[in-house]
Amino acid sequence: MIIVNFKTYLESTGKNALQLAKQAEKAAKETGACIVVVPQFVDLAKIAESVEIPVFAQHIDPIKPGNSTGHILAEAVKEAGAVGTLINHSERQLRLIDIDATIALCREKGLTSCVCANNPSVSAAIAAMKPDITSVEPPELIGTGISVSKAKPEIVTDTVKLVQQVNSKMTILCGAGISTADDVSIAQKLGTQGVLVASGIVKAKDPYSVLRAFADATKQ
Repeated sequence: MIIVNFKTYLESTGKNALQLAKQAEKAAKETGACIVVVPQFVDLAKIAESVEIPVFAQHIDPIKPGNSTGHILAEAVKEAGAVGTLINHSERQLRLIDIDATIALCREKGLTSCVCANNPSVSAAIAAMKPDITSVEPPELIGTGISVSKAKPEIVTDTVKLVQQVNSKMTILCGAGISTADDVSIAQKLGTQGVLVASGIVKAKDPYSVLRAFADATKQ
């Protein structure tokens, strides 16, 4: 699995977001890899109706419909075409009680939950909440181009070990600094099922070529 977080880069906003999503779709169809795109909220509906790969929201709030101005409603992202959401990204962190409530809300609404964690022990705590996916991402490596799978492989292996002790059925990804196909291959050899990536693809000179290389790497 490759999850591509568009964040709020201009390279993945508006028309650029749609173009990037279509490149991800092309790479997925050519290789059979599972590639998920995670656009900004304003681009979500447009992208969901334009591609045939999974589209996730970047966040949802654990709220009910009503008077919550400025918050993100699970029903709204699902109506827009999202099939899942990121939760607790390092740039949008939540309290554990809110992570638990958001996972439960995803389960209730039929959305796939991908919860980010910054270290193995937090990953294990999250595993007990039974999300669908967890991704370990040391914040200090995010956006550096220095991959966690190379710089701190013990974080990945410790996460896999602890998470599987708690929830053996959960999909485990790793993120932070993932920028080459070799990073993807190493991540899988360390026991994960894929990667969560952002700038390594979004800000690449040729995003399609990187996406294709990543997708090929998941098949090795």
